[in-house]
Amino acid sequence: MTLNRIGKGRLLPGLLVLPLVWAACQKAPEPKRPFALTEALLGDAKRLIPMLATDSASADIVGEVFNGLVKYNTRIELEGDLAESFEKTPDCMSATFHLRRGVKWHDGPEFTANDVLFTYHAIIDPKVVTPYKTDFEPVKEVRVIDPYTVRVDYSRPFAPGLATWGMGILPEHLLKGQDLNTSPFNRNPVGTGPFRFQEWLSGQKITLASNNAYFEQKGNIEEYTARVIPDQATQFLELQALNLDLMSLTPLQYTRQSETPLFTREFNKYKYPGLAYTYMGYNLKDPKFQDRKVRQAIAYAVDKKQIVEGVLFGLGRAATGPYIPESWAYDSSVQDFPYDPEKAKSLLAEAGWKDTDGDGILEKEGKAFSFTLLTNQGNDSRRKTAEMIQQYLIKVGIKVEIRVVEWQSLLHNFIDKRQFEAIVLGWAVGLDPDLYAIWHSSQMADEQFNFVSYQNPEVDALLVRGRETCNLEDRKKIYHEVHRRIAEDQPYLFLYYPTSVQVVHKRFKGIAPSPIGMTYNLYKWTVPKERAQWYVAP
Repeated sequence: MTLNRIGKGRLLPGLLVLPLVWAACQKAPEPKRPFALTEALLGDAKRLIPMLATDSASADIVGEVFNGLVKYNTRIELEGDLAESFEKTPDCMSATFHLRRGVKWHDGPEFTANDVLFTYHAIIDPKVVTPYKTDFEPVKEVRVIDPYTVRVDYSRPFAPGLATWGMGILPEHLLKGQDLNTSPFNRNPVGTGPFRFQEWLSGQKITLASNNAYFEQKGNIEEYTARVIPDQATQFLELQALNLDLMSLTPLQYTRQSETPLFTREFNKYKYPGLAYTYMGYNLKDPKFQDRKVRQAIAYAVDKKQIVEGVLFGLGRAATGPYIPESWAYDSSVQDFPYDPEKAKSLLAEAGWKDTDGDGILEKEGKAFSFTLLTNQGNDSRRKTAEMIQQYLIKVGIKVEIRVVEWQSLLHNFIDKRQFEAIVLGWAVGLDPDLYAIWHSSQMADEQFNFVSYQNPEVDALLVRGRETCNLEDRKKIYHEVHRRIAEDQPYLFLYYPTSVQVVHKRFKGIAPSPIGMTYNLYKWTVPKERAQWYVAP
């Protein structure tokens, strides 16, 4: 899952593979198309209209095809994208965007303010099924001042207002009058971004071509291909055969399997804090998980530090809540639940769960405490995390069965339909700490992000206050309280903040990992024309 996307930092967890000793002895073949870049997705994309792209695969493609009005730079500051400049009023009640002139859609017509107005009306259209609708609900009016100026007025102060306009803008001339939920545009998008859509073979690959008329600069990478390869063991083999140029490594691959002569010669490795966290979420409509004592007991029963060491090889940190430590909303005073199986058993007993028949499994009202834990196929870090949770919970009398499901099936058949008991997933997080879409009780409908059905009136009120408060220090206090209350409620078992570990073929230059990821400037990467320069450090 992904929310408030920034750049294109790869956040896919890894897989464990067997040692590939033969690879170290082989001479690497030369890439067949040196000015093309190929990477892999664990699952296929779903829809390629920005406001409907709620999964990471779709979001990765959308991020290269479309632009928003604004974007974050490497200093974690908002700057113009399709907007050349912008300003907002100190009371967060309005914002004005001055659009770039001469920006062309991939099919030729000029981008104008009417496209911004059209995109806004599409997002708020009740018939369009998008969880991002809440980001635009506070808007009172969007006005086209002239073809290159847009003014947004809010019905109440809205602190995240500027950041929400990072949403990809749609072409009115192609989509006017269409049902966006079912439009063929979802499989044949036209944007203003650095890459233009070329081909989508379902379950196989999506190919983009460089946009030679991009308003910033023409990219050096002529073609970008995302291949659907549903596990990282196979991806790793393809990487070593130089059929992939870019990959998120598993912790095992990064620490132990990529120190071969071939790897050292052909690839550069990168490591930086990821803008993400991994969690086990509960279906809070399930009676087993409605008592907060039960959820807290599970937190005491699971040793997160051992998961970080055993699954991530230390490439991560134990999580305390929904904010990463690099965020100004993170409250460092929030205490994690220490590993304490006896405390877990005590809380479970207080909640009425007891082993009355001596079989080692707790019961309540004649029903054993057992549940199925879902996670997605091809994601071995999550699978192994689930296995460790299973081992910890059986020690306190809770039986867990693990089911691994193909990604799109997991989204459609289990998450969207709320047909699960517990699930191991991850969120990519945005730089603004507004978490209304994930945690507010109004966001529990089908295909909205509060799919665990969390309800807390105090948290609801804090989330609203956080949106309507413009002063940074006041917002910080509000979100620190959000952090504390959600950590206490434990609607998720917050597991870890993973470190992002990436590998890129050495022929690509201009790579600059930053707090917003690594591929935010993919279109600026270059490939020297002379092969001898591929292996020279920039």
